[in-house]
Formats: sequence, structure tokens, C-alpha cells
Amino acid sequence: MRLPGMPALLLLCIPLAAPAGTLEAVRERGFLRCGIVESSPGFSVINDQGERAGFDIDHCKTLAAAIFGEFKIEYVPVTPHTAFTLLQSGGVDVFPDGATWSFTRDISVGLDYAGVYLFAGQTFLVRKDSGIRRVADMDGATICIAQGTTLEQNMADYFGARGMHYQALTFADIDKGLQAYHADRCDAFTNEGASTAGRIANWPDRDDHMIMEEVISKEPFGPMVRQDDPRWRDLVLWSFNAVIAAEELGVNQANVEEQRRTSQVAEVQRMLGVNGAFGEKLGLSKDWAYNIIRLVGNYEDQWRRSFTPLGLKRGLNATWQNGGLHSALPFR
Repeated sequence: MRLPGMPALLLLCIPLAAPAGTLEAVRERGFLRCGIVESSPGFSVINDQGERAGFDIDHCKTLAAAIFGEFKIEYVPVTPHTAFTLLQSGGVDVFPDGATWSFTRDISVGLDYAGVYLFAGQTFLVRKDSGIRRVADMDGATICIAQGTTLEQNMADYFGARGMHYQALTFADIDKGLQAYHADRCDAFTNEGASTAGRIANWPDRDDHMIMEEVISKEPFGPMVRQDDPRWRDLVLWSFNAVIAAEELGVNQANVEEQRRTSQVAEVQRMLGVNGAFGEKLGLSKDWAYNIIRLVGNYEDQWRRSFTPLGLKRGLNATWQNGGLHSALPFR
């Protein structure tokens, strides 16, 4: 479940006291506490082998690989109502699932974002035989939506600016809204597109429905950490940045060993710890980024595992060389 719509009142009420020295605490404990939202296909699921898998799980693994060189992780299930409070209280070290990076969240909740790992957007799920092909066709429609979220505000702003009318049918969470839509209680369901794609992938009648390509909002998702520990934020930011940089530089899980031995590209050498002291500056070993790519892969490796089976294209999540928005910060 993406968290584009954490209620603003809840965010403003979160206490600001939090422990410092996160990296030291994680090392002393012997494992990373990673907050995850359960049962979110593509992002966080239990696979057929009984293992946790998905894009968010890979983010947890990325940090553990950077710190320990192996997967020492405690996955802590969270909900939209507990994620931020657990992070603030030290119950989790990072919330890689993240939430939409917005003005209110950035300045109000005592938490920091550590980059953008997914460029998403709010769209609509409709039946193919409904005749609806674009948002303009939904004037007067009944739309299922999760309540208390920015999804509601996005839709109100978008429809209001165009003089369109609709009836919102609200539900406690995304899955209940989808169930109501599937039971034909509304004309459309609205949510962040990738999350919707994962949830309907196994519907027996999946081919009778379509997720519209038209989006009505920007939802840049980023991992979140406490605001009181800038070194931990740097570690999280640069660990996620490493998977983007690796893709840009042509380094992936399949060739990282060879690249480390033979690459003459100075930035590859610095990233993989052959030259320089980049790991030391983060409080990590020199091979921290090498361990990330070796164990988890670059951004394309992770996307292919989690989202390609759902039919999701990279789109805005491609690298800048391929027309997308992801652009790695340089290792220099």
C-alpha cells in the first residue's frame, strides 16, 4: 500500500523526540529494523517460497547489504496509522515504503526524506465495457476511494478545476475500496497506479478492467528517516542512489564482479570501493556499494523482479538517458 494520503492531523501530532546514532544502534543490535506495509503486491509480499519479496523489501535489503554485507533484517509491519509514529519513536530505523514527498510532510513531522525512489501518480481503474476512456468521461461518476487521504484532495482539486462533478464512495483502506468497485458499487476506483496494478494482477476477470494511462497528480515516493540523525539520512540516501548510479554506469548484479576487477571507469572504481574512501565517510566499509549491487542489484534488476511481472513499464522511473526522471548523484 502506498501512503499518498496520510491524514495531515495525524502527521502534525507526532512527537519530535527521537534517538540519535542510528547506525551505531543498528550495529550494536545486529540487525536493521525496517518498516514495511504487508500484502502490497509488487512492493511487499510473501512469495511462493515463503520469502518476503518486492520493491520495498529490496530497499530493506539494500540498506542491510550496505551496513552488514548480508541481510540482517527485522521486518516490522506497519500501517498508514503507525508508520510515522514507529519511525519517530525508534521502533523502526527506516520506512523505505515511504510516502508522497509533500510540503506538509517535509516540514511538519520531524522526519526527513532520503531521495525519491519511485515517481508515481494517481489514476483510475475502470471496466473496459463502461465506455470510460479518459477522466473527462467521468463527469457525474461514482468513484471508490480510500478515505482520509490526499487522494481525496487530488480528485477534488482536479474535478473542481474542470467544473466536473462526482460522488465519492469512501472506505477505510484501499483494499475495501477495490472490493466495492469489483462488486459494482461504483463506476471507477482511484489510487496510485502501481499499487492498483499489483492488487488486481490475479483477479480472474483482470482483462475486463483497465488502469487509465491518464494521471491527475504527482506522487514522488521516498524513503523516510528521523530528522535528528543527518549521517543516517546520508547513508540511506546514498545507498538508494547507488542502485541508480549502477544502472547509469552499466553495473548490474550479473556483471558487478567483473566490473570491480576490470573497469577503467573512474566513477565505477570509486562506487565499488576500488579507489577512494567513500564508504568510510558514511561509516561503512569500502565495499558497501559493491555489496548492494552484488546482493540486491541495480534499479533495473529490482524493477524487473518486482514490477515487470505486473506489466508495469518504467516510464518516468527510467533513467534520464532513457527519458525518465531518475538521475544519480555522482560518486566524486
